[in-house]
Amino acid sequence: MSFFSLASACSSLGVKSSSLTLQLGCDFTENNNFPGAFVSSPRRAKIKRFSIACSSSTADPLLVKAARGDPVNRPPAWMMRQAGRYMAVYRKLAEKHPSFRERSETTDLIVEISLQPWKAFRPDGVIIFSDILTPLPAFGVPFDIEEVRGPVIQSPIRSENGLKALHPIDLEKLHFVGESLKILCQEVGGHAAVLGFVGAPWTIATYIVEGGTTRTYTTIKSMCHTAANLLRALLSHLTKAISEYIIYQVESGAHCIQIFDSWGGQLPPDMWEQWSKPYITEIVSVVRSKCPKTPLVLYINGNGGLLERMKGTGVDVIGLDWTVDMADGRKRLGSDISVQGNVDPASLFSPLPAVTEEIQRVVKCAGPRGHILNLGHGVLVGTPEEAVAHFFEVTKSLKYDSSSQNHAMEESKLLV
Repeated sequence: MSFFSLASACSSLGVKSSSLTLQLGCDFTENNNFPGAFVSSPRRAKIKRFSIACSSSTADPLLVKAARGDPVNRPPAWMMRQAGRYMAVYRKLAEKHPSFRERSETTDLIVEISLQPWKAFRPDGVIIFSDILTPLPAFGVPFDIEEVRGPVIQSPIRSENGLKALHPIDLEKLHFVGESLKILCQEVGGHAAVLGFVGAPWTIATYIVEGGTTRTYTTIKSMCHTAANLLRALLSHLTKAISEYIIYQVESGAHCIQIFDSWGGQLPPDMWEQWSKPYITEIVSVVRSKCPKTPLVLYINGNGGLLERMKGTGVDVIGLDWTVDMADGRKRLGSDISVQGNVDPASLFSPLPAVTEEIQRVVKCAGPRGHILNLGHGVLVGTPEEAVAHFFEVTKSLKYDSSSQNHAMEESKLLV
């Protein structure tokens, strides 16, 4: 083993221990032992009955501790799009169940797919297999997913009359989400964090207004000027529905929630400040009032120009995409908030030694507190499973120099 000091760009950050005081919203009585509980044994641990309670303990998963900025001995790691088409076992299942909505709205299939990467790689976070559009029918917006076009909303909302179709979210129609989260908590047994997720109001609104995916966002951007009150009413309705959906996921066992404002980066910063940030901030406030101990992560694709504004939403963790230099992102955000990311997904197509170097670079620049290792975007289709396995193996081999966590980290070290 050898010591690697941070590069000058990273060592100058003066990262200090996080001031976050939030603790995990849902704790398990199941005992775990990090980090070695799943290093060598490929067998699934025996499932035990446990209870969910809103209190923190020393048994909190590693990912949750890092989200809070608590001392950890290595960075926890998971991947966006962790379960999906890059895995042969998923492709085989998809052949039997070709409908994406069936796969993402059937409890048994959700659990099976969510656990595929857990069984293969033992990540520190297990995210439920779902979609940001999943809750739409539960508040009055039916949609289909077509093979070529992707998600399609037959009746886009672009008028006051369209708003009349909306109603309060009916969580009973999302029972498969709650059921799946509870089962995942049992399957993982406390050895990893179970993550839920939602789409941010602006991002969900782009689908509802445009009628599906778009490359230009011209209709909804025009509405910011031509039908501002209508758009605000839609965003307000989405904010309430999404807030309730998050709380439902937490009450079903999710340790941590990620908010995807996937298309927030398509807005100029001043427009994001007006049309996305206030609604995310409201969600954070509502969720905090009900689940004050649950860490919230905010991710925006193309967020280099929004980092400081994202911090202003009050979330606990900011996800950086791969186009942001981790050292610069940490410097801009400061040490009083945790960060997530941000290995380039394309780097997983590189030789494994290059993948190792990129992981080490990102981890060193992030510092030994308040960092969740992830990709800067989702796993790409065609990514070698060997590279994904290597990503997690390297992460588990890392170890922070304990002395660097006991003072302001002017010369933080990573033991590899």
